[in-house]
Amino acid sequence: MGAKTFEVNESNFQSDVLDSKEPVLVDFWAEWCGPCKMIAPIVDQIAEEYSGKLRVAKMDADINQDVVMRYGIMGIPTLILFKGGKDVERITGYQPKDRIVNKLVGHLS
Repeated sequence: MGAKTFEVNESNFQSDVLDSKEPVLVDFWAEWCGPCKMIAPIVDQIAEEYSGKLRVAKMDADINQDVVMRYGIMGIPTLILFKGGKDVERITGYQPKDRIVNKLVGHLS
């Protein structure tokens, strides 16, 4: 995990993601997932570059099945941007950094 990202799980998801005053990008990943490992450095860069405007969390999809099912996540990696407790943007699969950032910036005002 990068210096600017934090771990989230079923017990702190409500307080750390849904109740957050700042938008929170959650990276749903798993240890065995190759594309998850490819996107991890990009997620860390986004956390660093948008610090103060965006919080970035990592959630192990294998361990936190209730949250995965609640949000209908069918494949990983999946990045979901939560703003005001709502799922406002979703990116599934490996994407280049510019494509991810383009989807996020409109929500970071």
